[in-house]
Amino acid sequence: MDLPVIRFRGARKSYPMAGETVQALRGVDVDIHAGEFVAIMGPSGSGKSTLMHIAGLLDSLSDGRYELEGEDVSAISRRNRADIRNRKIGFIFQSFNLLSRCSAVENVELPMLYHRPAIADWRERAMQALRSVGMESRAAHLPTQLSGGQQQRVAIARALVNRPALILADEPTGNLDSRTGREIMDLLKSLNADGITLILVTHDPEVGQAAHRRIRLRDGMIEADEVN
Repeated sequence: MDLPVIRFRGARKSYPMAGETVQALRGVDVDIHAGEFVAIMGPSGSGKSTLMHIAGLLDSLSDGRYELEGEDVSAISRRNRADIRNRKIGFIFQSFNLLSRCSAVENVELPMLYHRPAIADWRERAMQALRSVGMESRAAHLPTQLSGGQQQRVAIARALVNRPALILADEPTGNLDSRTGREIMDLLKSLNADGITLILVTHDPEVGQAAHRRIRLRDGMIEADEVN
């Protein structure tokens, strides 16, 4: 079998809080392979957001091992984390996180600003990403001129533009109405069907059911790992 895109072994994360130590992750072991669509679920305080942040190299482990595409990234420097994050990981956030003064296509181009070596065909690459989410005709619009669903489509295009190894989505339908949320989930499912590895954090059982695999956390440990 191919190496997993993500491998955690004995993953632990603790935080000091109010004079005490909070154990956010308590020895998590999990593999996620290329092409999977995984939902990380659990109640508030279960560790799901912590696991997502560490998987996205936005935070680091207190103990244990994290491998991304076979590379041990457990203890790399902050600068190297940022470089790998930009090259290998796309992010989709609940609040879209688009720059209000930039057009849709300019927002999609942003991850390529940090790409080395430089990408020659920035604009075409960004337009292709917008095309893949049905937003090519809105390329010149500012975020304030777009609906919530359209803004999330732009955010998805931005996550795709560097052709990452995986996409991490944190409550991607949380700020959307039910109908628009279903449309966004249909889009994510279609991207996964095209071979993109997708991991999302959600508290919504309906959203979680869209994934092929559901990892349920409780008190920083895996409570269940279910496959459709």
